[in-house]
Amino acid sequence: MQSRTMATSTQTRVWSGPSRRRVPRFRVQAPLDVTVLRSGVPDTVPGRSVNVCERGIAGMLAGELVPGEAVGVEVQLPLVADPLRARALVRYQDKLRCGLEFVGLTAEQRAAIRDWAKEAKAEAEVTISPKAVTENSVEKKSADATAGVGETGGGSGGPPKKKKGHGVGWTVFLVLAAIAVAVFWWKWNRAWDELESGLKTQEAASTEKPQAQVPAEVMEKLLVHRVEPVYPPEARKSNLQGIIALDIVVGRDGSVVSMNALNGPDVLARAAMDALRWWKFEPYRVNGEPAVVETTVAVEFKR
Repeated sequence: MQSRTMATSTQTRVWSGPSRRRVPRFRVQAPLDVTVLRSGVPDTVPGRSVNVCERGIAGMLAGELVPGEAVGVEVQLPLVADPLRARALVRYQDKLRCGLEFVGLTAEQRAAIRDWAKEAKAEAEVTISPKAVTENSVEKKSADATAGVGETGGGSGGPPKKKKGHGVGWTVFLVLAAIAVAVFWWKWNRAWDELESGLKTQEAASTEKPQAQVPAEVMEKLLVHRVEPVYPPEARKSNLQGIIALDIVVGRDGSVVSMNALNGPDVLARAAMDALRWWKFEPYRVNGEPAVVETTVAVEFKR
């Protein structure tokens, strides 16, 4: 099988078992875009990353995904010039937080993550297994029980000793807890404002009318990121071949914001759109300013 591209005119699932991490995850707050294909139209959900590693990424999104969905991920890591773009699978979704497992990450991309973590001196997350927590709790209870026996004088009948500064300690703890809650609430509101702003921007880009009809050969020269389509097994079995022509709308940022297959079997059209949603163009400019434009591309499926 050969596939060749050319240009022409919810269920909530949370992991509760022991940690399965094989590589360290590093804390990072960076702009994160997750794109999922729904009803043949790419739907981009903006958010902020929480942590990242060579195997996956976690983030807070302004929308919900479905465990098992195939998505596209674009994250702009600090101190890195180009954003990291990869395919991923949704592994869990808990309210606004989701976990994504990278699929087909290249050796260069893995090395880029390691280099970023080293250069940025990123903080690694510490994972504590439930077994360790249980053992520590048992040990602490045993130590407290032993200390209690010692304070009562080993059964001498005397009254237990009072701990000094107990009230002061609780007061300090409550004050610190109140400060931590206030800081967390402030950060949460600020992050949510950013998410809503990004979501409105994406919605506006997808509904804005194209400003120009650009010839396919012109847009082909602006193509900077291309993903080859996957030949569907059912199409191979039925010996389906041919060229799928699609009308696409490219946003101001160069991403494909909508598309419409013009011909061909549905199974090939879906495969073509699944690939096109990851394409990225340099912004087409009208009077020197980035513009939303419409063009036509074609994807060929050939055994």
